[in-house]
Amino acid sequence: MAKTKTIYFCTECGAESVKWLGRCPACGAWGTIKEETFLAKLNKSSQQNFSQNDKKTAKPQLLNDIPLEEEPRIDTLCGEFNRVLGGGLVPGSMTLIGGEPGIGKSTLVLQIVMNLNTLKTLYVSGEESAKQLKLRAERLAKQPNTSCYIVSETSLEQILFHAQELKPELIIIDSIQTIATELIDSSAGTISQIRECSAALLKFAKQTNIPILLIGHITKEGTIAGPKILEHIVDTVLQFEGDQHYLYRILRATKNRFGSTSELGIFEMLHDGLREVCNPSELLLSDNHEGLSGVAITAAIEGVRPFLIEVQALVSTAAYGTPQRSTTGFDNRRLNMLLAVLEKRAGFRLAQKDVFINIAGGLKINDPATDLAVMAAVLSSNFDLAIDSQITMAGEVGLSGEIRPINRIEQRIAEAEKLGFRQMIIPMANAKSIDARKRSIQLFPVGKVEEAFRILFKNNE
Repeated sequence: MAKTKTIYFCTECGAESVKWLGRCPACGAWGTIKEETFLAKLNKSSQQNFSQNDKKTAKPQLLNDIPLEEEPRIDTLCGEFNRVLGGGLVPGSMTLIGGEPGIGKSTLVLQIVMNLNTLKTLYVSGEESAKQLKLRAERLAKQPNTSCYIVSETSLEQILFHAQELKPELIIIDSIQTIATELIDSSAGTISQIRECSAALLKFAKQTNIPILLIGHITKEGTIAGPKILEHIVDTVLQFEGDQHYLYRILRATKNRFGSTSELGIFEMLHDGLREVCNPSELLLSDNHEGLSGVAITAAIEGVRPFLIEVQALVSTAAYGTPQRSTTGFDNRRLNMLLAVLEKRAGFRLAQKDVFINIAGGLKINDPATDLAVMAAVLSSNFDLAIDSQITMAGEVGLSGEIRPINRIEQRIAEAEKLGFRQMIIPMANAKSIDARKRSIQLFPVGKVEEAFRILFKNNE
């Protein structure tokens, strides 16, 4: 007989409790315990049968006796997507893709499916009808796809039935928050439903060696919706980022059991889908800033990929007494620190000035090597002096005004050389390991911010 149960779940970590608590005893989060009432239809006999079957199939093996065979990855025919995954989809893996509404998650996945014309794919949509997917596929596909099967279904049991009958080589679930199992009598999207459905799909993927791509919703804080156990269950967690008002999208891995999490994929949103950006530096730099103040070029690293970005600054007199500090794509607290260094160590008075910082292209940069470019752009706008468009820079600024060493300096210099820059300011500590004679770009090693400013504004002293 079905029995009504009331369980309290933590929305952060998925921990269970028999009563409501103000603070989760597992993860320590406050106000995250939610009540769920459902009918548990899974009886003890079925649980016992599952455990007996598992005992028959799983046997302990010595580590040295386990055969190691290199399984070929599935090439998605999308270089940026393969880069983030570590070379392609691993058979039997489960990948979760999360992002803001309207950012292009479904477009990205459907576009990959359209490219894989020879791969038998089952696309399960719990949010759109088959006709809606057909309209989007016609817009994205350059050639008709004859191996993609579409089904609009939200029942986990029906999805597994279709997968067993069709025997696809790839399964897409759009999205995991819309799927529900009949074993639990609660609405789709609840903690218990997401946990049970994701666990069942993972077991199916491992048993059949079929890769599964899950699309997940996110909360207003930007984290993936559902219990934290969802991210622990899957093999790979991908985050699709970017402002929907800009063209560029960034795909990064926050968890990857089969590759590095430091890789980064960049796409450009067009009217006919997403386009891979193989050389982001050329698109992120504008050619019309010659003679304009408040613009500095820096060599940043996102993941393991170097690219040059344009840092824009605007400094004006505060109109309302209290100066504003506003940033787009840059950490606001770090900007306040850099302005304090400018005032304390370099003697520039900006306490009564409004300062606005923008990273061109809608990107969000966390690389500390952009500190020097931010300070240079601020001073350029403050004194209305343009920085030479043929010079770039990279360096982290310390609280005493020193230029600290940065990582992967060789890759940054090579990227600047490739784009035709003639001069580059680098930290003094990094110059010891670089042979400047083999470089076509002129390097200026500096140890203090004052030295960098003299190089940048030497013609305006």
